[in-house]
Amino acid sequence: MKILILCTGNSCRSQMAHGYLQSYNADMDVRSAGTEPAPEVNPNAIKVMKEEGIDISGHQPVQLDYYLIEPWNYVITVCDSAKEKCPVFPGSVDHRLHISFADPAEATGTEEEILTEFRRIRDQIKQEFTRLYQDMISKEL
Repeated sequence: MKILILCTGNSCRSQMAHGYLQSYNADMDVRSAGTEPAPEVNPNAIKVMKEEGIDISGHQPVQLDYYLIEPWNYVITVCDSAKEKCPVFPGSVDHRLHISFADPAEATGTEEEILTEFRRIRDQIKQEFTRLYQDMISKEL
């Protein structure tokens, strides 16, 4: 099972979704990428995922173009911008899905207010990707 999760910066939402899916089944080949990748994974994304027992500190943002020619069982966009800019994949894609989340990197306020927003988005991602895994992906494994 090959799953690609796309976002603009590949520093928050796609990395958190990647972490969750990989934690559900280590045998799946889960990757994430961005249309305009950031230089590094957002430290707040790493922090709130560690609270869940999932370590994404070794992840690096990757340019989407790197994965275009590969075949994928699932290509999932997690932000509207990535959906709009997502190119046609020359490789085969069995399922193309869009599950949009607000960008926690745009949160402002105190450090605790920003972390609260990261946790809120993390929890939404967990809910949606758990449902996706249970309702669709696990049935194809």
